[in-house]
Amino acid sequence: MSVDQITEAPVIEAAPRRPMSLQLKVGLVITGSIVLLGLLAPWIAPHPWDTISMRTRFVPPNATYWFGTDEYGRDVLSRLLMGTRLSLAMGVSATLVSLAVGIPMGLAAGYFRGWVDEVLMRLADVFMAIPPIMLGLLVLAVTPPALWKTALAVGFVYIPPIARLARSVTLTLANEEFIQAAKARAETNSYILFREILPNAWPPLIVEASLRVTYAILLGSALSFLGLGAQPPSSDWGLMISEARAFIDRAPWIALAPGFAMCLLVIGINLLGDGARERLDPRLKSRVTER
Repeated sequence: MSVDQITEAPVIEAAPRRPMSLQLKVGLVITGSIVLLGLLAPWIAPHPWDTISMRTRFVPPNATYWFGTDEYGRDVLSRLLMGTRLSLAMGVSATLVSLAVGIPMGLAAGYFRGWVDEVLMRLADVFMAIPPIMLGLLVLAVTPPALWKTALAVGFVYIPPIARLARSVTLTLANEEFIQAAKARAETNSYILFREILPNAWPPLIVEASLRVTYAILLGSALSFLGLGAQPPSSDWGLMISEARAFIDRAPWIALAPGFAMCLLVIGINLLGDGARERLDPRLKSRVTER
C-alpha cells in the first residue's frame, strides 16, 4: 500500500451519542436527590431524630416541625431523613447479595447446561414458587431480628430471578463467534465465563439490578413493618409506618411521610431502570432511531 493510499483512507467518525431520555433524566434527579439527602442526613436534619419530648407529642406540620412529630415527640422529618440511609442500605446490600450469588449461578447453568442447568434451575424454581414475603419470613423466623439479617434474607429471596436472567443471557452468548474463538484458544471455563461472557451480559443485569433495588426496599420495609427487620428506636421507613398504625386517625402525617418517601424512591428508581434499559439495550436503541 502506497503512502498516498494511506493518507486518502477515509476517517471513520464516531457515532454521535444519543441524548438521555426524559425518564432517565427524571429518574436520575429523583433518585440522586434522595440518595444525597440520605448521605447528608446527620448534618441537615433539623432536629435530633431520636430525642423524646412528651411536650411536643402529635404536633401537626408547622414552621418548626415541617412534617410534624410522632407519639414520642420526635421530629418526623429528621427520622425520615435518617431512615433514608437505612432503606437505601437495605435495598443496595440485598441486591448485591443476590447479584453475588445469582450471577455465577446463572452463568454456570447457561454455559455448562446438562445436569448442572437442571439442578440449579429446578432449585431456583422451587424458591420462586414461594411468595417473597413468605420466604423472607421463613428465613428470619428462626433467628432474632436484625437489620443485617433482613438484608441477607431479602437478598436470598431475589437470587433466583437474577440467576434465571444470567442464564438466559449466557445461553444467547454461548454460541457467539468470540466464545468459539476463546474455546479454540483453549481458554479455561472460568476465563470464558468471567472475561468473555460476563462483560457482555452486564447491560441487562444492571437494569435488572436497578429494579431489584426497589423490590428489596419494599420487601425490607414490609419485614420491618411486621417486626422482623429494623427494631425500635430505628427510623426505618417500614418501622415508622408500623408504629404509626395506632395513631393513623389522630396523626396521619406520621405514616404519610415515610409512605410518600417510599413511593417517590420506587418511582425514581423505576424510571432510572427503564431509561437505562432503553439506553443499554441495542434492540430498543434501534427502535428509537427508526422513529
